[in-house]
Amino acid sequence: MTGKSHNQTWRTHSCVPRRISCRRLAGECSGFARFFCLALALGALTVARSAETRAERGKRVVNEALEALGGQAFLNMEDRVESGRAYSFYREQLTGLSIARIYTRYLAPVPGKIALRERQSFGKDQSSAVLFTDAGAWEITFRGARPLDDKRYENYQDSTLRNVFYILRQRLREPGIELYSQGADVFENLPVEIVDITDAGGRTVTVYFSQTTKLPIRQSFKRRNPEYNDFDQEVMLFAKYRDVAGVKWPFDIRRDRNGEKIYEIYSDSVEIDKDLKDDLFALPGNIKILPKAK
Repeated sequence: MTGKSHNQTWRTHSCVPRRISCRRLAGECSGFARFFCLALALGALTVARSAETRAERGKRVVNEALEALGGQAFLNMEDRVESGRAYSFYREQLTGLSIARIYTRYLAPVPGKIALRERQSFGKDQSSAVLFTDAGAWEITFRGARPLDDKRYENYQDSTLRNVFYILRQRLREPGIELYSQGADVFENLPVEIVDITDAGGRTVTVYFSQTTKLPIRQSFKRRNPEYNDFDQEVMLFAKYRDVAGVKWPFDIRRDRNGEKIYEIYSDSVEIDKDLKDDLFALPGNIKILPKAK
């Protein structure tokens, strides 16, 4: 894949001869014979698909998802602002509700590293926030800025590197990225294609792509829990996609852990390419730096 630009989508080639076309065959046939013509064309497509390797099928599914998300418009997205209501849960019980605005700006990709900055602001006046950068993370309140504990920042980095939208936008050209199809299945009565995406560091995320829309609707991965010496299963669900300046983006994003809902955001609006400034992702020069929470 060397020599290709970052924004170039992956191409796959069908084994079906170009002269075989469902529409053309249907037009040339009539009556009861049309059924057999369509079956012949679909059968040829099925044979071609079945000849794919797992890696080839995974690459095709991911490439189709990238196109469905907007293709070049998605890849060229520089920043994004999501505004709506954020809910937090503990043992399926609502524990927090806030007006939220999430600012994201993409940086030049760096293999295996976080190449974005994110600010999660809360409240109508956005008086509190959590700031994530490539250099660190802080919780900001009227008292000052408190560095996040190392584990929380580490989990944020791990989750971001395994986020399907971040992978599609920033990591597809990264050395060591492997795509492996797990085949087709049905998830919540929807036919899906399932693909494992693994990076050079061994991080794997399993993504469910809708066979109808080609868009990602679910992702999952396991993360070691050092406290209990086992693994937590982290799941994200994506729904209510809308078109935003040529980019398809989910307005409903939900996060589950070990089968329990822990977070959900319903966006009222999503905007892209708002020319977000550096100071939005930096600590004010006069802010008080508080000691890290123990």
